Amino acid sequence: MAKIYYERDADLSLIRGRKVAILGYGSQGHAHALNLRDSAVTVRVGLPEGSRSRATAEKDGLEVMTPAEASKWADVIMVLVPDTSAAALYKTDIAPALTKGKMLMFAHGFNIRFGTIVAPPDVDVTMIAPKSPGHRVRELYVEGGGTPAIVAVHQDATGQAKAIALSYGAAIGVARAGMVETTFAEETETDLFGEQVVLCGGVSALITSAFQTLVDAGYQPEIAYFECVHELKLIVDLIYRGGLNYMRYSISDTAEHGDYTAGPRIVTDETRKAMKAILSEIQSGEYARKWVAEHEAGRPWFNAVRAKERTQLVERVGAELRQMMPFVNPVVPPTN
Repeated sequence: MAKIYYERDADLSLIRGRKVAILGYGSQGHAHALNLRDSAVTVRVGLPEGSRSRATAEKDGLEVMTPAEASKWADVIMVLVPDTSAAALYKTDIAPALTKGKMLMFAHGFNIRFGTIVAPPDVDVTMIAPKSPGHRVRELYVEGGGTPAIVAVHQDATGQAKAIALSYGAAIGVARAGMVETTFAEETETDLFGEQVVLCGGVSALITSAFQTLVDAGYQPEIAYFECVHELKLIVDLIYRGGLNYMRYSISDTAEHGDYTAGPRIVTDETRKAMKAILSEIQSGEYARKWVAEHEAGRPWFNAVRAKERTQLVERVGAELRQMMPFVNPVVPPTN
């Protein structure tokens, strides 16, 4: 069983005795910075001069510096920028400031696991990864609670790496719920696999294929949308609260019967072979190499697929139907 750490296992004075730089002020960045500040930690935010987030961070009462300045100033540097931006940021702004005894932190292990960032041997490298979007990390902290998180130590140069990471976790509130110990490799590989096979790739492909099957069979797109997209949240919420057993307890016997009879016909031995192949590509670094190369080439394939996906019938129908349902708080995704 995994080792789980809580507030009782963390010494807040460790992180309070250090200067912390948060590089990035997006979903996770704003939550980490504000929670640290409210836990009496000395924190500054590192953002480029032209960043649109600078005004937001300053309005929130935080001191903002450039990433290079913040990295030089800090004892602990938490990197909360996109995976594809982190390596360049590290090379230009972070690496020159990594003196002996500092700590380099991440909320995702991608760049360390696949070697696009290699820290010097005399610095600590750790991870605190909340298992929730940043806005929820902040909300729960303010309410007195916390979201679970993952903690990992990749490099312990000072002998205090885990203790400082746990202290950081306590300061942002995740120790209230618990921090599950893992490794950079396990976190990265399982995270990518879950995104590709279930949470994003699997769900998106299942939704669009099922929707199109009904439309091609002559059913109205609006009805197909309700059955294949809209009601998915109802099922996911049940699973979220009580697992598959609670979902099956809550639905009709007919729906549960369909679960048992149709599920194995959708996820077949061929599907499981594909899952294993995807996992193998992640573990070997093949996926990371291809994605990094695509990004460095200007993302031609990625951008073309993104544009095509945004014009699908299921998206057009969904946008119209959501206007009928203000209670879902509909949004229009940005196009950039």
